[in-house]
Amino acid sequence: MQINLRKAMFVLPNLFTVSSIFLGFYALTLSAGDATPAQLYQAALAIFFAMFFDAFDGRVARMTKTQSDFGVQLDSLADVISFGAAPALLVYKWALAPLGFIGLFFSFAFAACGALRLARFNVLAQRGDKGSSAFFVGLPIPLAAGTITALVIAHYKEFGAATNPATRVPVLVVVALLSFLMVSTVRYRTFKDVHLSARSLSAFVLASAVGLAVAYATRASFALVVYMGAYIAMGLAESLFEKARTLDRSRLPPDVRAELDADEALEPGPEDVDGDKAEQDEYI
Repeated sequence: MQINLRKAMFVLPNLFTVSSIFLGFYALTLSAGDATPAQLYQAALAIFFAMFFDAFDGRVARMTKTQSDFGVQLDSLADVISFGAAPALLVYKWALAPLGFIGLFFSFAFAACGALRLARFNVLAQRGDKGSSAFFVGLPIPLAAGTITALVIAHYKEFGAATNPATRVPVLVVVALLSFLMVSTVRYRTFKDVHLSARSLSAFVLASAVGLAVAYATRASFALVVYMGAYIAMGLAESLFEKARTLDRSRLPPDVRAELDADEALEPGPEDVDGDKAEQDEYI
């Protein structure tokens, strides 16, 4: 009985992952054919809720101590469907279809870049090169999909009936940027190293106040767009700052650079405290 219960616990985190797949598949069925703006809105909501199931499967695995390589691979396959193919078809039907082949190509590029990012992550994970737990390498595919769904939820009525292809160009630019960021080496914070303090609490209050102000001035759905945009911009800004810092260091004398590198090597890095494999399948 105890052995059967243990086997059943291994199924629990995978049920969260399969639920994410179901929502992604449901979003695909809603977006297929001559989808109405209301159906596209429902598809965006389905992808948005899939993000919650994807966020909790790894946590459930750690709580029940049922981490496995099978769960990591299943999560990656689920992400290709729910956060790659489903958002790509959604944004194509919502805004990019009037652009013809260009719209089709960039919608496909989003799904392809998401798959490439997941494949790169799995290869690095198998090599044991997870990198720092404080940063993602490249924009996580669920957050890229979340940006698209946030745009659809906030604007679907305007774009659902529009016929002017020029109104689709800003969406095309966003999709191209998200595709590039997923396969880039731009680092994005995981916030795993954030602890409760006066500074973190102040940042949380400020972010909440900004969201409430945006929701009050426009609509509540626009707050999600602002949060997604701010996260993307923060990663780009930190990456540019780091490149500028590296360029400045390269201009220093070799002996000074060696001394700085030796000092940084002595500092503890932001490694995972538990090192569980389940951490690998969160927002990959």
